Amino acid sequence: MNDRPGDILADPALQAERFGRVREAHQTETAEDYVELIADLIEVNGEARVSDLAARFGVSHATVNKVIARLNREGLVTNRPYRSLFLTKKGNDLARFCKERHIIVLDFLKALGVPSDIAEMDAEGVEHHVSAATLKAFRRFTEKQKKS
Repeated sequence: MNDRPGDILADPALQAERFGRVREAHQTETAEDYVELIADLIEVNGEARVSDLAARFGVSHATVNKVIARLNREGLVTNRPYRSLFLTKKGNDLARFCKERHIIVLDFLKALGVPSDIAEMDAEGVEHHVSAATLKAFRRFTEKQKKS
């Protein structure tokens, strides 16, 4: 191992850009998780309720209501008191994008030999931080694996 820190540290501007990208991904992560789960609940149960989200995310109803208020402001979700949650067109588009990205990351991890349960758990984190270029490479890799 080299003892000179300058040899192992990235250029400060490059490193700041990388950390900035991670911070940005963290900011969108919650919205993406919520719209994806709302879409799944609507598909499977015919509706998505605050109580369903709270149970599945392991958080309080107050936390879900706070996030839903933010998603309303961002134009992703609509809701009325004592009614189910609905995705707007923008919310549906985001949910579809997130689901597709999740499947690509999941398929890639499984193609590497990661057990399904672990791949599912890891995909939840990786999917929010993967670039479009990396996602494209994941897809190419898994498509080649399926053909062979």
